[in-house]
Amino acid sequence: MSKITAFGEVMMRLEAPRYATLAQSSTLNYSFSGTGVNVASALTRYGHSGRVASVLPDNPLGDAAVGYLRRLGVDTRYIARGGRYIGSYFLEHGFGARPSRVTYTDRWGSSFNTADFPDELLAGAAADSDAVHFCGITLAMNDRVRDAMKRFARFAKDAGKTIIFDCNYRPSLWGEGGYELARPHYREMLAFADIVFMNERDAIHILEMPTGKKDRMAQLQELIPQAAEQYGLRTVAGTHRSINADGTHELRGYLHKAGQFSFAKPLVFAVHDRVGAGDAYASGIIHGELQGADAAHTVSFASAAAMLAHTVEGDTPLATEREVLEAMREGISDVRR
Repeated sequence: MSKITAFGEVMMRLEAPRYATLAQSSTLNYSFSGTGVNVASALTRYGHSGRVASVLPDNPLGDAAVGYLRRLGVDTRYIARGGRYIGSYFLEHGFGARPSRVTYTDRWGSSFNTADFPDELLAGAAADSDAVHFCGITLAMNDRVRDAMKRFARFAKDAGKTIIFDCNYRPSLWGEGGYELARPHYREMLAFADIVFMNERDAIHILEMPTGKKDRMAQLQELIPQAAEQYGLRTVAGTHRSINADGTHELRGYLHKAGQFSFAKPLVFAVHDRVGAGDAYASGIIHGELQGADAAHTVSFASAAAMLAHTVEGDTPLATEREVLEAMREGISDVRR
């Protein structure tokens, strides 16, 4: 199996219980997450060695985060310690017409976002990995983090490693004029990348790719091959999601490779916890790509992994490879005894 290192912030998730709002609740449950944590943990459950390259405060809060990651099976050798704060977010679960809500705090002053990332750390992590993973959420932080991200990608590229980039554009993180601010940084990262997670909206708004088509699927099928050719991308993947009147979600995964699209069967399911499901899908694609699996199998596996991630509490995907394969074969089932 492969060694995958994800670069990104480890965050504290503070969750109001059940469907309570922050105004109602006097208690919060906490855990630790982040895109890198989620991807590394999921890939570890599939038999790979998942690592996180990050910085955590050198205090009991940082100790708790490191301990939590180790319990997930994540290798923490490339987590440096320093600074005073950990980035965090408050989660309120939606119900019915009320959507879930995430409120960030301490992001800009966190240990990760104020750290110096020495070349020795980044080059060492790149040399010791088969693949490295980057996310657009991290790219949105500040110039210090963006510089480290690009240096890490360059070290990995020069060493012949697989570069994975999840566009994951968040308007709230880039602020006013976000697309213009983000565009040059996304183009730089795409120039490094081999495996990319993006959709037609990324192509239209971030990459300024024109289309006369109105339907999302038609836009996807027109623009993704163009983006893959322009940036030399080996694989491009993502999902289309819709929410039904009864509150269930419908998800359809896609994968573009070697000039061809593969689409998973649409999956319809109830949602327990929405946060982190995209990371579960990405991890399924990465797993298939690193194994050299057939594209149709990979996209179906990733879609089933995303579906299962909606059924457990917390950001971090917990399904094993066997459980995902069973979900592919059986769909939704009753109690297994």
